[in-house]
Amino acid sequence: MSDARDARTDRTGSPPGEPRRHRRLRVGRWAAFAALARTVFIAVGLVAAYYLLPFDDRGTARTTALLVGGLVAVLLVFSWEVRSIVRSAYPRLKAVEALAATLVLFLVLFAGAYYLLERSAPGSFSEPLTRTDALYFALTTFSTVGYGDITARSQTGRLLAMLQMAGGLLLVGVAARVLAGAVQAGLRRKGREPSAQSRSGTDPGPPDQEAGP
Repeated sequence: MSDARDARTDRTGSPPGEPRRHRRLRVGRWAAFAALARTVFIAVGLVAAYYLLPFDDRGTARTTALLVGGLVAVLLVFSWEVRSIVRSAYPRLKAVEALAATLVLFLVLFAGAYYLLERSAPGSFSEPLTRTDALYFALTTFSTVGYGDITARSQTGRLLAMLQMAGGLLLVGVAARVLAGAVQAGLRRKGREPSAQSRSGTDPGPPDQEAGP
């Protein structure tokens, strides 16, 4: 009997005799660390791409294509993340990761649009924009801080800023509610799986709560 129990625990990758709850907490901590690492990696990768991609060509068509394509990419990434949350073993962690990735992509998108607009139509803003200035303006616009040191002067610049404000409100309000609904759906799905295993006789213990945040 003892040998069979040790073999069973060895197959789970845990030391023999480790309590089930402790094993779940340990796995949950590793999942939280992995989610944090992925979030930092995605954020750093997007910002690095923003600084490294060649945005030196002038032209309003390039700015428009970047904005439209970027908004489509934001929607596609967000839809994929919502489905991933529902299927994830840790829906809450996946939701935080999804929100961070979508937010960084949103900010980088508008920063690139501001930078290209200033290069294609100098004078669109109160001062010439470097890439850092454009990212700074996108972040202050999103956070509604509005220091006033950089302002949009042209009609196109103001339209872009208004579009970002509206998109930011949707991201904070609607997107957050969609992610919360996906988390609840993922938790319900996760709760049904242990019950099904218990009825089939494959789960020897009661269902556990999700470990980690």
